[in-house]
Amino acid sequence: MIDKNKAGTAKIAMVSLGCPKNQCDAELMLAKIAKAGYRLVAEPGLADVVIINTCCFIQSAKEEAIEEILETASRKNDGINKKIIVTGCLSQRYKQQVADEFPEVDGVLGLGGNDNIVEAINTVLTDKKLALFGENDNGINHNMEGERLLSTMPHYAYMRIADGCDNRCSYCAIPLFRGGYRSRTIENIVEEARGLAENGVRELILVAQDVTNYGKDLYGKVELKKLLKKLTEIDKLKWIRLLYCYPQRITDELIEVIKSEPKIVKYLDLPIQHCNDEIIKAMNRTGGRKSLTELIKKLRNEIPGIILRTTLITGFPGETEEQFTELAEFAHEMRFEHLGCFAYSEEEGTAAAEFPDQIEQCERERRSEIIAEQQDVRTGEWTNGLIGREFEVVVEGFDKYAELYFGRSYMQAPEIDSMVYFALNPRETGNSKPKTGQFVNVQITEVVDNNLIGEIV
Repeated sequence: MIDKNKAGTAKIAMVSLGCPKNQCDAELMLAKIAKAGYRLVAEPGLADVVIINTCCFIQSAKEEAIEEILETASRKNDGINKKIIVTGCLSQRYKQQVADEFPEVDGVLGLGGNDNIVEAINTVLTDKKLALFGENDNGINHNMEGERLLSTMPHYAYMRIADGCDNRCSYCAIPLFRGGYRSRTIENIVEEARGLAENGVRELILVAQDVTNYGKDLYGKVELKKLLKKLTEIDKLKWIRLLYCYPQRITDELIEVIKSEPKIVKYLDLPIQHCNDEIIKAMNRTGGRKSLTELIKKLRNEIPGIILRTTLITGFPGETEEQFTELAEFAHEMRFEHLGCFAYSEEEGTAAAEFPDQIEQCERERRSEIIAEQQDVRTGEWTNGLIGREFEVVVEGFDKYAELYFGRSYMQAPEIDSMVYFALNPRETGNSKPKTGQFVNVQITEVVDNNLIGEIV
């Protein structure tokens, strides 16, 4: 172990790419680095060692990771950065290839090597190379627990309740490098959540590749309802948000707990991907347009005001123009408040990559753009319908150019959805200014670029 005084002279920066699950990995590593005595800096250009925590879910994520590695390598060649360590999904998936193809990289850690991040920093600072993946006979030995140094704003935090996936969708490579579904225990999750709440976290965002499958591997049955009940008992938590819910696992029991528990935000992220029965079957998913339509109607009927986010894939192998049109019509009919659309990414090692009738990339993207343009219109119609209504908003900052405060209501998840911008109303607030993390009531007065504008009431 390096001497702490020596460690204190080395500056470390981390760039974390991809999803909130990856961000949780980064926060576990940051806590270890800080505890070892290294100085953490926010700007990679000021660091001796830059750690790039990568994603490789789809082609665009791989390209982003590679671009970040190349940019850091350029700074290293210019003498700005001294060492580069690459961690995360790209390292896990491609292992030694990362070291071979990027000679400027000094250390490569797979997901199972995250616990050894301090050892990796110590090693590369002695001008030695390192490659560590931490696998065991059962696959990835990936630790999900421990002290975290939050990289989010202090009033919210992501809480990973499981890692890996058992769904085996034909287009998805995640099980290849994240492994099978592995839940954390209810006791450990609740203990961590209590600690976060004691340190100022008011919004807890539950994440997993499929949160609706939580507990089945540990307890022999899905225990998401039980976990949610335990979390709602934590006094200082105000909002509990669910991301990445598999549609066919949303039961009446889960709907009831979301509906009845005030702390559970009426917001669900349902990655549907497609609605056509044949395409869904080819994706190795269950259900179809009829069951999806029934589910969405049930959610809207049972949980008034619920906000639904989804993701769709266009250009899946064999998708005909008629099947794409059906998808566009379905999205219009369901009127999701938030929707992301991705052109199909052909991932090596997946079943779908070997399917016949692969569609040209330009056509995949054309279809994706059509869905996105149509959604932009629908979002505008929805947000304009909110004018005059009042919402509770958590304050997240002040925009000095717009001269407005900004934050999020229950309708918006951090980093992916739009914002609420608002002015003070001196008659209501006097000279007091809202603080970050404070909850205020805002009345919506107008909409600009699908962002809600209002004033404190």
